Amino acid sequence: MPFGNTKQSPRGTVWQLQLAVAALLALAVALLTPGPGGALGAPDGVTQGASLSRSIQPLLDAHPGKTGLHVLEKGEESLLARAWLADHATETIDVQYFIWSTDNIGILASEALLRAAERGVRVRVLVDDLLIDAPPESLLALARHPRIDIRIYNPTMTVGTSKVKRLGNVVTGFRSVNQRMHDKTALFDGVVGITGGRNMADEYYDYDQEYTFRDRDILMLGPAVAEAEASFARFWESPLAVPVEKLLKKGMKKMTPERTARVYADLHAYAGKPENFASEVRQALRDLPDRFDGLLREMVWDEARFISDLPGKNSGRDGLGGGGQSTTALVEAVRSAKRRVTIQSPYLVMPAGGLELFRALVERGVEVRIVTNSLAATDNLQAFSGYRKQREKLLRAGITIREFRPDPAVLKELIDRYPKLKKKPPTFALHAKTLVIDGETLYVGTFNLDPRSANLNTEVGILVTSPTLARRVEERIERDMLPENSWNPATDNPDRYASAAKRSKMRFWKSLPLDPIL
Repeated sequence: MPFGNTKQSPRGTVWQLQLAVAALLALAVALLTPGPGGALGAPDGVTQGASLSRSIQPLLDAHPGKTGLHVLEKGEESLLARAWLADHATETIDVQYFIWSTDNIGILASEALLRAAERGVRVRVLVDDLLIDAPPESLLALARHPRIDIRIYNPTMTVGTSKVKRLGNVVTGFRSVNQRMHDKTALFDGVVGITGGRNMADEYYDYDQEYTFRDRDILMLGPAVAEAEASFARFWESPLAVPVEKLLKKGMKKMTPERTARVYADLHAYAGKPENFASEVRQALRDLPDRFDGLLREMVWDEARFISDLPGKNSGRDGLGGGGQSTTALVEAVRSAKRRVTIQSPYLVMPAGGLELFRALVERGVEVRIVTNSLAATDNLQAFSGYRKQREKLLRAGITIREFRPDPAVLKELIDRYPKLKKKPPTFALHAKTLVIDGETLYVGTFNLDPRSANLNTEVGILVTSPTLARRVEERIERDMLPENSWNPATDNPDRYASAAKRSKMRFWKSLPLDPIL
C-alpha cells in the first residue's frame, strides 16, 4: 500500500504516529519470492515452494499439545523470521497491526503483499483507523485484487470521514474515538505466528538512522496460533471492522481496471529498483537460511495461552474505564507472584488500582522492578508526563524503577550493524512490553502499563509458564536495568539529561488532566 511518498514520518506520540498495516514481513516476500531480481533461496532442508504447514508439521508432531516459542530480542532477527514465514506461506497471511510507516519500507511492503496474493496466497489486512493516511486509490486498488481484503477498525476519524463528521465523532463519542485496536499479530497459513511490541516500520527493526526501539516479539507455533487466529477472526467479523470499499464507495466507482493496473505496475516498478532496498536488508536476507534454522532449534515447547481482548474492549458503561480480558488475565498473574515481578514497559502510568496492587505485593515481601523510558529517551511526552506525576508515589511504595537511557551500552549488542552506526548511533528508546513473574511465568505482547492499555485499546500477547524462557528474558531485562543502560530515579533526577525544550514541553503536558487516556 503506497502511502504517498518515501519521506520518513516525523516523530511524535504513539497516537500521532501514522497508522497502517503490513510491512517488513511483506518486504521480505518482495526480496525472497522469485520474480524480478530472482529469489534469494530457501532455508536448508526446505525445498523452494514447500508449504509452511509441511515444513513445520514435524516439529508439531514431536511436541503434541505444546506451543513452540522463541523470543525475538533483535529487530533484525524479528525481520528475518517474518521474511522466512512470508516467503513460505502458501495459503493465508493475516495481519493485524497498529502502525504501518509511510516510509520506503511501507511502499515496498505493499508491493510484496500484492506479490503474495498474485502467487495465490489469501491476504487479509486489518488496520486501525485513527491516523491512517493511505491514499484512497492505493487502498482501493489493492482491495480490488481477488485475494486481498482490507478492513478498517473503528473508522471514526480518517478513512471516509469528513472533517465535520470527525469533529462530531469527537464531541459525541470521545470514548469511541479513543478506543483503538493496538493488537499486533502476523499469522501465516494458520500454523505459525508472531506477536509482540513491534509495529511495522524501520525503527522497530533497527533500520532507522535517527531513532530506533529496543523491542521484543515472540515467534509461536502450535495451539497458541489457533487461539490467535480465533482472535483475528473475531475482529475481522466484528461490525467495527469495515471493508475499505464500503467506506470509500465513490472512489471505488472510479477504480477502473486501467487505474487499478497502473497502481500495480507502479508498485512493481518501484520494488524493482535496487536503490529502494537497503543493502543491509539484502545482506540479512542472504543470511536467512542459517539464521532461521537457528530460531527453530532454539524454540522452547510448553503450554502457552494467547490472551486477547474482544473487539470494543468493554461495554463502555464505565466511561473511560472498564478493563478488559487482557487486563484481567495480567492482573491475576501478577497477584499470584510470590517472590518478584519484573516489568518492561515504555510507558508507566498506573491505571486505577494499579498502585494499590503493587504496594500490596511489596508489603508481603514481593520484589517489584520496573524499567521504563527516561524523558531523554521517550518519544511520547504525554505518557511520560503521566508517569512523572506518579514517580514519587511509586518510589515511596517500594517499587524499584529504572529509566532507560537514549544511549545505552546494550545498543551494541542488540543492533548487529552497530559498527557502521557508532559514529552517529540513533536515539534508542524502550518499546518492549514484557512481564516476568517469579522467574517462571512470562508475558510478551502489546500491553503497556498505562490506563489506555488497561481500559481503551485492545491488546494481545502470549502468557506462558516456562522457567527456561522466563529466566532468559528476565536476564535481558536485568541487563537493561544496569547503570550503563538505565538511570536510577531514586538516587538521581534523570530528567536533567533531557533538553530544556523537552523538559518544558513535559511540564506543559503534566499540567493537563490526561491520565485516563494515557
